[in-house]
Amino acid sequence: MVARIYKPARTAMQQGSAGTRDWVLEYTPERPLGIEPLMGWTSSTDTRSQLRMGFASKEEAIAYATRSGIPFRVEDPQKTELRPKSYAENFKFGRIDRWTH
Repeated sequence: MVARIYKPARTAMQQGSAGTRDWVLEYTPERPLGIEPLMGWTSSTDTRSQLRMGFASKEEAIAYATRSGIPFRVEDPQKTELRPKSYAENFKFGRIDRWTH
């Protein structure tokens, strides 16, 4: 079973960078989820898919995986560019979008 080492992205509900500083090691599922016939819930017999470990840096996560003999794959985060914006741009004359207030 291959582990995945990555830095989680922000969710759509977050504006800040909370929860995105640490690197995460988690296992990829070996089998797809199955539907339980009695209740209809999705279930899995793979208990490693529930394991998720956090590390302060990518090097610590890689060192743990190599020390434990876990095959892994590293996914580097995508760079995001912050565009500087000003509040006055909402009210400028040549604005392309409609002002909806």
